[in-house]
Amino acid sequence: MTQLILVVTVAFSLLAFASGDEMFDWFALWPIGSGFAPWQLASYGLLHGGLLHLAFNMYGLWMFGSELERLWGPRRLLQYYVVCVLVAGAVQLIVVSDAAVPYPTVGASGGLFGLLLGYAMLFPHRTIMLLIPPIPMPAWMFAIVFGVIELTLGLSGTQSGIAHFAHLGGMLGGWLMLRRWRRLR
Repeated sequence: MTQLILVVTVAFSLLAFASGDEMFDWFALWPIGSGFAPWQLASYGLLHGGLLHLAFNMYGLWMFGSELERLWGPRRLLQYYVVCVLVAGAVQLIVVSDAAVPYPTVGASGGLFGLLLGYAMLFPHRTIMLLIPPIPMPAWMFAIVFGVIELTLGLSGTQSGIAHFAHLGGMLGGWLMLRRWRRLR
């Protein structure tokens, strides 16, 4: 399933890069009242803002998704990932509802941050290496550090153009799914 999500996302993104703005107009997540359509809550996760954005997200999807899929199986991984993307999109819509200039949201980062949280909760003591700078840290700390960075950048408004609250929304979606699954045991 991880490979299927990766292939579909890469194919959709490359098709969008080749088609120009038309696919972004239809499938990016636009604020309500500025071109929003319900399918965008899922489709925005298949689009990316550039090749580097796509490459980093797909690397994270492969890194965390493949481990979670081995533990959960393909069906549960897909369910978890989709919920993370949907909650990330919903949180982003709430946050940008009062933006003066409407802008679209694209990328699988919300789903990726959900996978990161799931990985950190299930494999807290596994070591993850930051890419830049190369600093090893346990998965639980990696998730907390990234969550705090996203919250800080989102509240301060620095690095505008990055959907910090969608990243946090993906983590929220993942946390809610893990809680739900624990209650169902």
